[in-house]
Amino acid sequence: MGQHIREDGPASHSVKAGTPTMGGIAIVGSVVFGYAIGHVGTEIRFSRTGYLVVGAVVAFGLIGYLDDYIKVHQRRSLGLNKRAKSGAQLACALAFALLAVNWAHTSTALSFTRSEAIGIDMGPVLWVIFAVLIMVGASNAVNITDGVDGLAAGSSTFCFAVLSIMGYWIFRHFSIYHVLHAHAIDLAVVSVALAGACTGFLWWNAAPAKIIMGDTGSLAIGAGLAAICLLLNLELLLLVVGGLFVMETVSVILQVISFRVFHRRIFRMAPIHHHFELAGWPETTVIVRFWILGGLFCALGLGIFYGDFLTVSKFT
Repeated sequence: MGQHIREDGPASHSVKAGTPTMGGIAIVGSVVFGYAIGHVGTEIRFSRTGYLVVGAVVAFGLIGYLDDYIKVHQRRSLGLNKRAKSGAQLACALAFALLAVNWAHTSTALSFTRSEAIGIDMGPVLWVIFAVLIMVGASNAVNITDGVDGLAAGSSTFCFAVLSIMGYWIFRHFSIYHVLHAHAIDLAVVSVALAGACTGFLWWNAAPAKIIMGDTGSLAIGAGLAAICLLLNLELLLLVVGGLFVMETVSVILQVISFRVFHRRIFRMAPIHHHFELAGWPETTVIVRFWILGGLFCALGLGIFYGDFLTVSKFT
């Protein structure tokens, strides 16, 4: 099923028309399979939090699949209309948030690195609203970033690799983080499964891409990223670890505000990776340099996480 390229995108992307798309099916399938076999021959038990993350990945992947299918079937670059797509994302995010609070009994504290670090308990209602915004925002942020070959897959690999380390660390020091050790190690397994799925897909998605993940993959990856951070009480740290996705999203927001208010564009084209393409950077240069930025954001997030641990461990 060949990808249809948006007409208002960079002209250089026209050569990508017809590239096989909906590769996110392989990503979602790999996550489910990887998560399952991650428990074979180990003492790690399946947990409710692990089920929630995998469920979120599958649910958002299905939304993306419908979007991609409509694009291919109707031979256009637009899939689901905005209202239907946003409504489906909100519904899935709401279901996740309600289950996280009432079934997995996750903490409702506003958290950066630990549930006790900030000391603000939002309560179930506010936390559910907050979690829905995080889920929808993260899924769309990865979707926005998926504009050049390998950018989203490579950047996501860094994020999930770092989250797997954090999940294991929380498992080893659960008395400090107040996340059940069974949940923490299971979320680390999900993170590894997502990192492996993104890495395996990147082998074929590296420029020039042999296959494109489509919304099937990008929405699923973003949902998985948000779900893990929410359940590990790292929701605010997500802004640092996923800093590249935040940067891409902010560039779109600034472009829209500037054009509607001042009738001027800040960037040649948004999201910002297209700006640098139109500035003359080869696509591979844009990808590698943005990977470097993504890696630095992840390293900064891991440094903040470990620095906080060193501070707390001195007094415990």
